[in-house]
Amino acid sequence: MPASRPTTRKTAKRRSRRSSGAVTLHDVARLAGVAPITASRAINKPAQVSEDVRRRVAKAVAKTGYVPNLLAGGLASTRSRLVAAVVPTISGPVFLPMVQALTDSLAGMGYQLMLGQSGYVGTREDLLLEAIIGRRPDGIVLTGIMHSAQGRKRLLGAGIPVVETWDLTATPLDMLVGFSHTDVGRTVADFLHARGRRKLAIVTGSDERAARRTEAFLAQAKAHGIGDVQVVTVPAPTTMRSGRSGLGELLKRDKRIDGVFCSSDMLAMGVLAEARARRIGIPDQLAVVGFGDLDFAADTDPALTTVHIDAMQIGQHAARFIVERAEGRKVEPSIVDVGFTIVERKST
Repeated sequence: MPASRPTTRKTAKRRSRRSSGAVTLHDVARLAGVAPITASRAINKPAQVSEDVRRRVAKAVAKTGYVPNLLAGGLASTRSRLVAAVVPTISGPVFLPMVQALTDSLAGMGYQLMLGQSGYVGTREDLLLEAIIGRRPDGIVLTGIMHSAQGRKRLLGAGIPVVETWDLTATPLDMLVGFSHTDVGRTVADFLHARGRRKLAIVTGSDERAARRTEAFLAQAKAHGIGDVQVVTVPAPTTMRSGRSGLGELLKRDKRIDGVFCSSDMLAMGVLAEARARRIGIPDQLAVVGFGDLDFAADTDPALTTVHIDAMQIGQHAARFIVERAEGRKVEPSIVDVGFTIVERKST
């Protein structure tokens, strides 16, 4: 029996790479007829090689389907060119304009977006953050400012740029782009009171930000002398069906209700549908205000009065903040209040 050949570390490494089945940079270089370091430059720094080399390497990449290992490259440069965004849900459309703005703005600056859904339960955000931080993105965009103690500790300890969005506080984790939910609640209460509505009610989702709008609305209504405001809370994310059932519950309690603030446009659309089914005149008998100013709000019948949030602006600011910090530039100011407006339409 012939003696077996000793297995060197180099041989073992080569076998391991081949056994994985993954196309490597060495495969691309061999096919292009260049050194691996030259192939790497052609892919990552094409200005440093000739047009002929770029063409041959590009042809080899296309033929093999090679995708660069960005994590391996990031270990040397400490840059992944990936940004992670966490939103409660993508089943509801209110966050989608921000996500689109993040995607477009980051892509224009050479970065890509990863998207995660945290739901409305804090423990789920903690698990998601653990997975995200372990992959060391160049930045993290979060929805809201309410995080668990564990989540805050991980975010602060990671040293990764963080932008909190859709909320407002003087003490963010790092950077912030948002608006005041408390101010929204107060302003809507003022709005309905100014239009002569005195029997007010709320249909609200169970999330924390909606709860703050509700609390502020109740306090402002009380300041106007309106103390008996009915509140129906439904599970988040909210739906048109929960809006219909919400109005039904309100009317069981008090049929004299003449103004309803909904924590989402989806809820408001359900309220409008239920009012129509019960032959309740909008706005003669009942005024309805939504939140979010979604695309359909202007096309409901009657058109929906709602709180407009510039979600695109939130996404654009957040993308700029992350990239500036990732590339070593100082962000000033680090807190941006995009504000909000009430868009009055026929439902009030």
